[in-house]
This record gives sequence, C-alpha cells and structure tokens, in this order.
Amino acid sequence: MTDHDKKPLLFLDVDGTLIPFGRHQRHAPLDTTSDSYLSRLDPQTGTRLAALPCQLVWATTWENEANTEVAPRIGLPPLPVVHWPQPTSAGELEDQWFNLHWKTRPLVTWAAGRPFVWVDDEINEADETWVAAHHPGGALLHRVEAAQGIIDADLKTIEKWLKAT
Repeated sequence: MTDHDKKPLLFLDVDGTLIPFGRHQRHAPLDTTSDSYLSRLDPQTGTRLAALPCQLVWATTWENEANTEVAPRIGLPPLPVVHWPQPTSAGELEDQWFNLHWKTRPLVTWAAGRPFVWVDDEINEADETWVAAHHPGGALLHRVEAAQGIIDADLKTIEKWLKAT
C-alpha cells in the first residue's frame, strides 16, 4: 500500500456542491447563451481541494465527465471516479425505508474501511447514522447548501477533520 493509498478519501459531488444552484452566484452568472451551469464553478476551488491531505474521488452522477468537464475548469487533474452500481429493488426499498441517500452504501463499499469525507448537498442524518454503524473507519459526512455550493467555511471544516484523522 502506498502513502497515497493510506490517505483519507474525499468523495466529491458536483451538482449543488461545486456548481451552486442559488440565484446569487459567487462567480460568473449563468451563461444564458450556452445554458451552461459550468460557468458557476469557482476556478479557485480545485487548488483548495488539491491542498487537502486526502485522495480526491469523484462521487457524482457526472462520473467520467467530471474529469473532462469539471476538473479542467477548477484546476484539478483527472481523479478516480465512483461508478454507481445498478440499483436493485430490494436495496432500493431498504434504503427508502431507512431514508438513506442512494450513494451511501456504494461509498462505504468503495472506501473499504479507509477514513473518508463525503461532501454533498443531499446528505441527511440517516446517512450519518448508517455510516457510523457500518463503516469501520472514520467518516465525515459534510452537507453543503446547494444554493451556495462549497464555501470557505466548508473547506475549513473538512481540513480540520482531515488533519485530526
């Protein structure tokens, strides 16, 4: 196992996390000529994320497109990508019963016991409770506000947790 493999993971969502959905954007307004939400990306975010003591991993429905469309716009190299399994009806029913986000189980499986941070705008208490009960490593499930996306305070919280891990 390399030193890189020993670092905590940081599972990173895109929509609502890196691309805010609010009316008041911190960066360029929505480009109405191309209807691209990508103009809402903060080009400085990648530098801040890359400086964190962790291994960044895309945990988004963008999957591989996060590397071609998002990463270059925020200054990140290509990152590993979580590829989502096809849902099973039994698993979906159980997750709905427990109010789990559909990403929760696959991320715990992907982490394989390594400590991780999951940054998303859709995390809830049920996800936190389930991860605490089913993941042997440390985990920080950090919910960001979709209207503003990830901000300095979020990055400071994540960095503090990673340094303590």
